[in-house]
Amino acid sequence: MSSIASRQPWADRKLTDNLPAVIGSIIPAATAILIAVLAGLDFSFALIVIFLPLQLLSAAILGFRYARTRGVKDALLVFGSIFLSTNVFVLLISVLYAVVAQGITAMSPQFLAQNNVYVNTTTSLEYGGVGHAILGTLLIVLMTTIAAVPLGIAMAVFLTQSDSKTKGLIRTVTQALSGLPSVVSGLFILAFMGFAHLERSGFTGALALFPLMLPTVARVAEEALRLVPSDLRLAALALGAPNYRAFFQVILPAAKSGIITALLLGLARVVGETAPLILTTNANNGTNLNPFAGGIATLPTYVYGFLGSGYQTSQLRAWGAALVLLILVGLLFGFARVVSRTKTDSKKSKNKKVK
Repeated sequence: MSSIASRQPWADRKLTDNLPAVIGSIIPAATAILIAVLAGLDFSFALIVIFLPLQLLSAAILGFRYARTRGVKDALLVFGSIFLSTNVFVLLISVLYAVVAQGITAMSPQFLAQNNVYVNTTTSLEYGGVGHAILGTLLIVLMTTIAAVPLGIAMAVFLTQSDSKTKGLIRTVTQALSGLPSVVSGLFILAFMGFAHLERSGFTGALALFPLMLPTVARVAEEALRLVPSDLRLAALALGAPNYRAFFQVILPAAKSGIITALLLGLARVVGETAPLILTTNANNGTNLNPFAGGIATLPTYVYGFLGSGYQTSQLRAWGAALVLLILVGLLFGFARVVSRTKTDSKKSKNKKVK
């Protein structure tokens, strides 16, 4: 019986079953960090000279171990998975460490609340901050959300509930917009601004972010609606409910967590975009809450403006703004994960009660 269960990939596996792979992934990274710290080596040098060879050796040993029990193909899959996933993980940790280590120097209550009206490239970090950029970012993202989320959800509803022949065309356009480079969106709005005689403002920045947020919301919301069992809709119709009531009172509540996830992922998609905002908004060192007139500061353009300076204080301001932006995106993704996980856990608990 145990031999049959071991061959079933869908069977529940214990943590100890994956322990060799976990250890084989951690030891090379820990060894490289320890040697770099003790010997005073540069982390980039330690990553290439120490970590990569050790990780290659560790993945090869684990692959050989699996080859004896599962065959060569499974061994190659294990080798590639461990080697690539660990490298990606280490690179992500390196980026996070760089942003946190540099950005934490500039963090303070004043930095989060003040603007840069009386700040130049050499001003001390005690004065000025990203308060105006945070407000500008939230204002532009809010305007984009108000326009993109209702339309994206409407497109998802149309793609899942309608029998129209234009569904294929709309789905193709949505998929094409998903791969649209952000700078192309900015250039398109910049050309439109010249045609319509619009000045650079928060509104034009929101227009540039709109084509980037719309497909993310539409595709994620479409998948959420497709995951709702068709039996729920059929049961509502069998009880005499019209189509619109079946959708609003049965299907939409069942897909609520997925739609919230679509909203949060759409926000995370556009909150860090830089190129469209550089092309469609003017930088502003002061606080501007009017999105239709004047320059407006955002966190991405703030980072872009200060990071290119040759002065250390300006670069530290850019790192601090990058850390604030990273925290904001992380909170959005984390909240989306919590929402989707809460819904999944509630479904599992209901299924257990039924059984």
